[in-house]
Amino acid sequence: MRSLLRLPSAYLGLPMLLTCGLTLLAYDLPPGYLDGIVLLVAVSLAIMLFDLLAGLRLPEASRFRARDYAGSREALVALAFAAGIVLFCLLDLTLFPIPLIDAPASYAQMEGGRAHVRHISDMCWVLPPIGLLCTRNRWLRGALMVFGFAFPVLVIDRNRVFAALFATALVLLFRREESRPLPWKTVGLLAIAGGTVFSVLGILRSGTLDTVTLPFSDTYRAMPVGIRWLLLYASAGPYNFAAMLAKHYANASFLINQLVPMAGSIATAGTDIPLDASNINVGSEFLPFLLALGPFGAAFSMAALYALQRWSVRRLYPRVSLFSLLIFLRMAYVCVMSPFAPQAFTWTNAGFIALCLVLQAFAALLPDHRTEAAPATAARPIP
Repeated sequence: MRSLLRLPSAYLGLPMLLTCGLTLLAYDLPPGYLDGIVLLVAVSLAIMLFDLLAGLRLPEASRFRARDYAGSREALVALAFAAGIVLFCLLDLTLFPIPLIDAPASYAQMEGGRAHVRHISDMCWVLPPIGLLCTRNRWLRGALMVFGFAFPVLVIDRNRVFAALFATALVLLFRREESRPLPWKTVGLLAIAGGTVFSVLGILRSGTLDTVTLPFSDTYRAMPVGIRWLLLYASAGPYNFAAMLAKHYANASFLINQLVPMAGSIATAGTDIPLDASNINVGSEFLPFLLALGPFGAAFSMAALYALQRWSVRRLYPRVSLFSLLIFLRMAYVCVMSPFAPQAFTWTNAGFIALCLVLQAFAALLPDHRTEAAPATAARPIP
C-alpha cells in the first residue's frame, strides 16, 4: 500500500477505474453509453501503465518525517496564511446566512460579495494540515483542525469536507514511521465521518432520491438511502460523461467559462445541456473538454492532469517544502475528485498554486533563526 501511495498516477487512475465500475453497478446503461465508460477506463489504464514505466515516485516516508516544519520560516508564513483564511471564514459566517442553520438553500447564494469572500474561505481545507505540521502548540493545532472541518459543514460544502479529510489522511500516512503499520483505523474513521457527513448534507441540499429519474439497476435500488447517495455521487460524473458522448452534444461555453475568470457561469443547471436527470448535473473534470473538443479533447485533458500531478510530485524533491506539499495535496485531491467535477483546470485552482509559489518564495527571503541557533531536529512522527 505504501508503494501505491507513492505512485503519482494512482491518485488519478484508481478513482476513475473505481467510479466507472460503480457506474456499471448502479445503472442499466442505455445503448451507446458504454462507449464513454470504455474511453475513461482505457485512458486511465494507459496513464497508469506509462507511470509504472516512467519511474517517478513520491519521496519515501522518511523524507516527510525528517522535515520539522514547526518554527521554520515556512511555518511562520503558513500560519499567517491560515490566519487570513480563518478571518475570511468568519466574515463568511457573520456577513451572510449560515446554510446549516438558516436555510439549506442559501449555500448556493453568492450575491452581495459572498463569491469574493468564498474564494478565500474555500481554502479552509489547508487548516488541518497546517495545524498538524506547523505548530507544537496543542491548542492552536486543535483549533485549526476543528475550524477546518467545521466551517465547510456550516456552509454545507461537501467538497471542502472531503478536501480537509483527504489532506489530513495523507499527512498522517506520509508522516508515519515505516516500522509501524499504517494508521488505517484513523484513516477509516475519517472516511466513515466523511461519508456520513456527505450523506446527511446531501439530503439537506438536494432532498430525497425520489425525484431522481435515472435508469438505476435493481442492485442500486435495494441499497440503504445513505449508500445510494454516496453511490449516486460517485457514479454520476462518468454516467453524464457517457451520456453526452452518446448524444454527441457539443458546447464550448462551459470550458471557456471554466478557464476564463468572470467569463460566465460554469453551472449546467438551467441550461440546454441534455442531461438525463436535470437535478443530477454532476460532471467530471473532463466533461467540459468533451463538450468543447470531443473525445480526443477529453483524453488530452486526462493526460494533462496527469502531467500536472507529476509536476507537483517533482516539486517535493529534494527537501519536501511545506508549500510544495500543499500544492501536491491539492493536486492529489483534484485528481481523486476528477470523476465528479471540474476542479483542476479552473482559474481558482491556478490561483491557489500561484499563491503557494509566491508564499514559498517569500518564506525563503525571511531570516532563518533556527539555523543561527541550532540545527533543526527531526520531526516527531504524528501518532
